[in-house]
Amino acid sequence: MAALICGSLAFDTIMTFEGRFAEQILPQQLHILNVSFLVPSLRRDFGGCAGNIAYSLRLLGGDPRPMAMLGSDGADYMARLAQLGIDTGLVGQVDDTYTAQAMIMTDRDNNQITAFHPGAMMQAHRNRVAAHADLRVGIIAPDGRDAMLQHAAQMAEAGIPFVFDPGQGLPMFQGEELRRFIEQASWVAVNDYEGKMLCERTGWTLAEISHKVRGLVVTLGAEGCEVWERGERVVVPPVQPAQVVDPTGCGDAWRGALLFGLERGWPLVRCAALGNRMGALKIAQRGPQNYVLDFDPA
Repeated sequence: MAALICGSLAFDTIMTFEGRFAEQILPQQLHILNVSFLVPSLRRDFGGCAGNIAYSLRLLGGDPRPMAMLGSDGADYMARLAQLGIDTGLVGQVDDTYTAQAMIMTDRDNNQITAFHPGAMMQAHRNRVAAHADLRVGIIAPDGRDAMLQHAAQMAEAGIPFVFDPGQGLPMFQGEELRRFIEQASWVAVNDYEGKMLCERTGWTLAEISHKVRGLVVTLGAEGCEVWERGERVVVPPVQPAQVVDPTGCGDAWRGALLFGLERGWPLVRCAALGNRMGALKIAQRGPQNYVLDFDPA
């Protein structure tokens, strides 16, 4: 069975600042902010939420079906997906814009500053979700605004249970839209900060949201995650990484594991535990798609 992954494909330009942002930014001078960071290390990676989630799920032995839009410079990414054995039948391409680009700068404390150019992602709504017999589960990950709205409605209409994962796209939506996403979804996945914003904008508590879906997960980084089901909270402990190298893509690695478990009908707590393990595996490697599996997910 396959998992439909609606989200972005992007190129990540990742830079490492060897100091601390907090030491360079003066709070009393934020109104005239003008800073420059020396970044001795720079690399370009394949990224984007759909690509990163698909990579994680494929690594675990799942069958990801990314639905996304590439730009005129997307041939290398298309070849990359094919090389990984990931189906590209739902990946579109537009010729009059670039593929989405993320410029990510990380300091020595793993704080990040990101600039994002959406490019072809803004045309992702041109892809349409349709029912397929082999699609067992889906996810609405950060993407173009219209694509997220339309793909959620199309998944619900097609009867595909899906995870609503608004991520960095959450601020694009107001309360009524977010409430509609939740009502259409089967599960919700957010980090701690996004969870607070989701509650603020919908007017619902985490416990109330968990009554409207099969389950809600709030990831807590190094502290593990919370699983909410029918108003009850369970804390799933973290997995200690071998080393902390690069947090980029950890949330997406976690979500690939979530989909792997949901495809197989696992309890949500077991899915979350695998997610914590995948996040720990990823953070020990640079880049969102450069880690390898060193355990049996079963």
